[in-house]
Amino acid sequence: MTRAPAATLALLSMLATGLVAAADIPADPRTYRALLRQLQPGDSLLLAPGDYADGLPVHRLIGTAAAPIRIRAANPSARPRFVSRSDRNTVSIVDAMYVAISDLDLDGDNLYVDAVKAEGHSRFAHHITLENLRITGHGPHQQNVGISTKCPASGWIVRGNEIIGGGTGMYFGNSDGNAPFVGGLIEDNLVVDTIGYNLQIKHQNPRPADVGLPTGDSVTIIRHNVFSKARNGSTGELARPNVLVGHAPPSGPGVSDRVLVHGNLFHQNPTEALFQGEGHLALYSNVFLNRDGSAIHIQPHHATPGEVAVFGNTILAAGNGIRIVGGEPEQPRRIWNNVVFAEITIQGGEASGNVTGRWADAASALRQADGAVETLDLRLRRTTAGASAGAMSFPDADRDFCGARRTDTTPGAFAQGSPAPRLAIRRKGAGCGAPGR
Repeated sequence: MTRAPAATLALLSMLATGLVAAADIPADPRTYRALLRQLQPGDSLLLAPGDYADGLPVHRLIGTAAAPIRIRAANPSARPRFVSRSDRNTVSIVDAMYVAISDLDLDGDNLYVDAVKAEGHSRFAHHITLENLRITGHGPHQQNVGISTKCPASGWIVRGNEIIGGGTGMYFGNSDGNAPFVGGLIEDNLVVDTIGYNLQIKHQNPRPADVGLPTGDSVTIIRHNVFSKARNGSTGELARPNVLVGHAPPSGPGVSDRVLVHGNLFHQNPTEALFQGEGHLALYSNVFLNRDGSAIHIQPHHATPGEVAVFGNTILAAGNGIRIVGGEPEQPRRIWNNVVFAEITIQGGEASGNVTGRWADAASALRQADGAVETLDLRLRRTTAGASAGAMSFPDADRDFCGARRTDTTPGAFAQGSPAPRLAIRRKGAGCGAPGR
């Protein structure tokens, strides 16, 4: 008989006997390590302002869905600063579940460590929330990561964080495909000027069965983020897209898992495409701007594209606009109601209702297609009818980049009559350039 892991037994025991009373626990740089080990479901560790030099080990902390463990600034306006050490990752997660970490500054001091890492020797890291973190100074090498998982991880919420100039912004999963990242929500983050990826979700091999991963179909959502590689990126063999999404498991649980990418601003990459993906994907209501290269490449990486839907995006690119290659012919790959101005507009897939042209044509078709990103207005000048989408099951597919409801088939990321977008390289929020939450 296989023995259950100790952390799971502890969780079951707490659920069976009832939760202890939750507490707000003040802490400071002298006391927080001892208090951290004592946290119970529902507790909040409230960190005073100051410099914390001994890391944040989130090891074997088990909250519940109804009573997560919270670790946060006592006052979000006076944020604690965790300063990295060369002998440990700053926030280290091991065998943890239902833990929320928020309102902290993580200063890497350009050491060869990660800011937040679910460690490779951990059996699991499920239902972790990372919110309103500021991650800087983690860029001495492309292998240094702002937020990373190297163990089986599900139910993560990564929201409202800023990662500035890291080696790699976010890296979920392991390079061998054996650390699945399942059912995540990645929203309203700002990731800029990384050496490698702003974000990568690795491909997945068949999943282990004994670490608490979902067995049904799951969806990972990437929405309302700003991804920019205008500066600092690698060249040559080390060049990377802004975002790369790998495939779902080829068999067993998760074989039909999807990744939905909507409402994001993808900005600049002089050496690679803004987005590269395979597996089951939907990209909609995004804005892609790349004056130096391509926008969307859906193509084989470790496997092949699966079911693909690309609709309602606005794309300006010096190279390819939308390119889909590879995969099985019976898998539907639809491309509809996009606005694409690029050197090569659309390759592959079944295209309908798109507005296309060369980059030079954008000036006459869009209200303001030239200038700094903050000055652009990428709404169509004239009302144009696109193709009927038919029945769709994608969340917020009836919302444009600004969050306005779509009432017709106008192509592009902006609904007819939507407010003027305020594009900027800052946190987007769910609206049209409004400040992040």
